[in-house]
Order: sequence, then C-alpha cells, then structure tokens
Amino acid sequence: MAKNDLIGGSLWEQYSAKVSERINNPMHRGEISEAEAKALGARLVVADWGAEACGDAVRLYWAVDPKTDRILAAKFKSFGCGSAIASSDMMAELSMGKTVDQALKITNIEVERSLRDNAETPAIPPQKMHCSVMAYDVIKKAASIYKGVDMSSLAEEDIVCECARVGLRTIKDVIRINDLKTVEEITQYTKAGAFCKSCLRPGGHEKRKYYLVDILRDTRIAMEQEKLFAQADADDFAAKNLIQKHRAIEKALGEKIRPALAADGGSLEVVDIREAEGKVNIYIRYLGACKGCVSSTKGTLQFIENMLHQELAENIRVIPV
Repeated sequence: MAKNDLIGGSLWEQYSAKVSERINNPMHRGEISEAEAKALGARLVVADWGAEACGDAVRLYWAVDPKTDRILAAKFKSFGCGSAIASSDMMAELSMGKTVDQALKITNIEVERSLRDNAETPAIPPQKMHCSVMAYDVIKKAASIYKGVDMSSLAEEDIVCECARVGLRTIKDVIRINDLKTVEEITQYTKAGAFCKSCLRPGGHEKRKYYLVDILRDTRIAMEQEKLFAQADADDFAAKNLIQKHRAIEKALGEKIRPALAADGGSLEVVDIREAEGKVNIYIRYLGACKGCVSSTKGTLQFIENMLHQELAENIRVIPV
C-alpha cells in the first residue's frame, strides 16, 4: 500500500513503520471458532468494543485454557481505520501466552509503545491514541466475560505515583470530574508528580510504566468522544455514526430476525457495513440451515430487509456474501 493510500502529506511521518506494516499485513486478524477452541481444549471468549466518536470497533477472540486461565490463541476483527487495525493486531499479540489476569495489565500505553520504531518517537499521532485505548478496553471486556463479572468491577489498581501512592483510576477520575487540562492541575488535585517527578513525563530519573502526560492525553480524548456521542440523536438512524448503526442493526437482528431464523435451525452474522450512494449496505453471512437454502437469496432475504426497513431505515440494503 502506498503512503498516500492511508493519509496525505506530512502526516504520514507521524506513523511508525511498525504501524504501517501491521496495517498492510496484520498478523492476527481473523476469528476463532468454537471448534478451533475446543480442539485446543480451551474456552472461546468473544468480546466487542467500539469508539463512539470515530466509529471504529474491534471484536476480540480468545481461546483460554480453563485449567490455567492462560490465553492460548487470540484473533481480532476490526471495523475501523488503519491505526485501529495496527493497535488491535498488537493487542492480540501481547495477550497471547499470558493469563487473563496478566492480560488485564496490558495498557493502551503498552500497545502504543510496542508499535514504536524507537522508544522516543510515538507510533501514531496524539489524535489517534484512542485506537490503542480501544484495544486496551476490549481486553477488559474479554476478561470480564471470562470471569463472569461486570467490566466496571475490574478496577485499575496500578500505582502511577509511588511517592504519593496515587493510582491510575484516581487520576482518571479526577481529570474527568474536574475537567482538568494540564499536568500541573493533576498535581494540584492529587499530589501525583509533586515529589520525585518521575511520573510527570518520560525522561525523568526513573522509568515509569505510566506518565501523567499520557494519562491526561488519553483521558481527554475519551472525554471528547463521550461528549460527541452524548450530542448525537439516539433516535435518528441516519444521524448515527458507523459503530452506532452497527449496534442498532445487531439489536434489531437479535430481537426480530435471528429468533425467526433459529426456529428453522439457521442464523446469520454481519460481516461488514458500508455506506455508499445514500445506502447503508449490510453484508451478511448465513449460518446453519440458512447456508445454501434457496430462500436465502429470495424470501428470507426480503424478510430481513423489510424488517430492518421497518425497525431502522428505508435505505438499508442487505447483501449475502
């Protein structure tokens, strides 16, 4: 892929060669089936997560050994930009071989740093950092599914500032609650960074896992995304971004269509969603008894389209693949 196929002008220089390589040749893109997980003696875990503002989404597959809680295989599927693909690919790679609890310690910072060509130069522009945040969050989602707990119960207990004993969750919460915009304000509110100053930014006398400048940046990006999502009209399908449309479509399929197909031993999955020429094209793959059925391209297809028109919008087109 040529540089200008991804981004234009000098912005290309802000992406590492590792990011470019994983955009073009992701090593872990794909899916793990129930049969494949069973062959490994593993439990299949499938988790979805998305970034509301930009429309990126990732689905993470884990095959986990239930005896040791170790992740034997990991794959991902992504709706999103090149940075989301690269971050998701690295996230899957970093999780393999770890236990679920060890994988929970993988942060968005670690994902981004693993994509750097050198330790000093960020792998992606700051405005794309939310892609690694999404990779970080889908790990927590997968872990919560495996453990059978709510995602919010997986508290972030990492200590950012050893001097003041201030944790990661505390810093994020203080930034959000008080709408903080500078590292100096974080120090004022929490005392983090007020003493040896190693946690302020890279380059201090002691290397840290987390730095206040990184936490502030990532939290502010997440806050802006949430603000944009809150402003969106939740009832207007046309006003939704791609990830919101995807969720609405999956909800309609789950409530209105899959139960009817299941009655005859069939089902379907959404392979892709694309918008073009005023149409929302939904690419589906039939499963079970629906595969190869004569009605799948006629009556069943018409039933699915009509139901989605009724529930969501008239400009939806369903395309079997």
